[in-house]
Amino acid sequence: MNNRKIISPCISICKTNPSTGFCFGCARNEEEKKVWKDPNTTNEWKEENLKVIISRMTGSQIKTFNQSYEEKIQFGKLVYSKKLKNKP
Repeated sequence: MNNRKIISPCISICKTNPSTGFCFGCARNEEEKKVWKDPNTTNEWKEENLKVIISRMTGSQIKTFNQSYEEKIQFGKLVYSKKLKNKP
């Protein structure tokens, strides 16, 4: 069994588009957010869901997500924050 942790796609832009039901930041719906939090959710499901949510994104949303998610993976947290004066 593969125990590597797949980081949540949440990039702390937690507002839902009322027209689509998808989060403006991560493009997940409420059900997908619940599944990500479930400790029994498999890495395979998470990997597939990452592909699905990325396919929902366009323009500046995908650019913002890609940059934020890569930094979250690299640093273990979101780097861009009003509270942080310097990047790690």
